Amino acid sequence: MESETKEPQYQVCLDLVKGKPATALGLMTNQVWHDDPKRLVFVLSRYKFVAKMLSGVESALEVGCADAWGSRIVQQEVGSLTVSDFDPVFIKDVENRMEDDWKMDTLVHDMLVGPVEKKFDAAYLVDVIEHIEEKDEERFVGNIVGSLNERGVCIVGTPSIESQAYASPPSKAGHVNCKNGPGLKGLMQKFFHNVFLFSMNDEVIHTGFHPMAHYLWTVCANRK
Repeated sequence: MESETKEPQYQVCLDLVKGKPATALGLMTNQVWHDDPKRLVFVLSRYKFVAKMLSGVESALEVGCADAWGSRIVQQEVGSLTVSDFDPVFIKDVENRMEDDWKMDTLVHDMLVGPVEKKFDAAYLVDVIEHIEEKDEERFVGNIVGSLNERGVCIVGTPSIESQAYASPPSKAGHVNCKNGPGLKGLMQKFFHNVFLFSMNDEVIHTGFHPMAHYLWTVCANRK
């Protein structure tokens, strides 16, 4: 490798990897980059939405973080971030790749078993609720709510049931509980007085016709 870039403003790119390897993709992100690179853009845009919604929040909990590769985007906007997953394989991957400048707390936890011990100002989940059996969904969401303080907010993002006709086999795997807009909003209204529903297509979030949305969001506040 050359020791200097031709344009000096790019020298930082070389300086950053001197003495340490470049940042690696997470386990799941590597699979996405290998099989369907454009999907990575969609995933990161979902994390950006969460980050902007939670900007200024003191403490946040991610439920079902997988390799937490996009979680750093949220970490930029909140005081502290704890990432959790029920699969220790992914939490170990997160810990192995963690950098000194981007430390976050990690937790192996199954939200179906119970709330986490600490109370957070916010919780969010990206591509998780569709993996929870319908018979277990209220217990799952209830335990997330139990992990929040009195003024805690919750953001839930999930593929719509309408999108599944176009989903790839890997995307469909494990999707046992995709919902339409009213279904997702109705679930969250059992736990929050205020639930705001958004639609998403690719990187674009909007308030348009949710049956034509590939992805759905609820932003929930004022817990019951």
